[in-house]
Amino acid sequence: MTSSATDAAPNDALIRADNASAISAVNVSKRYGQVTALEELTLDIRAGEVFGLLGPNGSGKTTFMRLLAGYHLPSAGHLMVAGYNVISDSLAVRRRIGYVPEAAPLYRQMRVGEFLAFMARLRGVPERNIKGAVERIVDRLALSAVIGKPTRALSRGYRQRTALAQALIHDPDILVLDEPTNGLDPRQIIEMRQLIRSLAGRHTVLMSSHILNEVEKTCDRVAVLLNGRLLGVRPMAGTPDLEAWFLSLT
Repeated sequence: MTSSATDAAPNDALIRADNASAISAVNVSKRYGQVTALEELTLDIRAGEVFGLLGPNGSGKTTFMRLLAGYHLPSAGHLMVAGYNVISDSLAVRRRIGYVPEAAPLYRQMRVGEFLAFMARLRGVPERNIKGAVERIVDRLALSAVIGKPTRALSRGYRQRTALAQALIHDPDILVLDEPTNGLDPRQIIEMRQLIRSLAGRHTVLMSSHILNEVEKTCDRVAVLLNGRLLGVRPMAGTPDLEAWFLSLT
């Protein structure tokens, strides 16, 4: 659900008191010098849904995700994750997010099991719980066949699954996926789509894509971004022709 911009942005205390959303952005902007990558974005993402950001490269999708993950700070506006402000409560936000960038980095010298245990420690999973956490996520993402292999030896599909596993290892509330099917073959795309859908409900999933078909088949709702601006938000159930709607906006 989108809300219109207001003349005066609400204060942090009011946002936290009223926010029942997984992600809430109010007039969020991000500027790099003279370049505006995101302009006055107001967006509400509900807990448990799969929400898609649709737009061409350079539309602001990745910028928004990096703001959520704490890689960058907003230049203006209020951005809340699970009721926490990304600036004043940055550590609390990071504990509640799992992030998979488009080119997900893996430590090539590590075996899959070692890598996941290492990431669990970085994510703050207690040492006594790490073995069980790795076993659960390996089973959940069907990684048992490659748990002993170095990440450099994995196929593209297994690399993507391993990247997703490290983002889920601490059981975050919110999963942020930047172009999760990019570079996958048709079967791997179908498997990734099914996997993302299986995460809905227990996790809120925010994914970006520039492929209409992937958003249409995976997401509950979609937002269209262009040149850093939000053009519209629609539920997939109420959008029989996503292509026609997208073209009408852009």
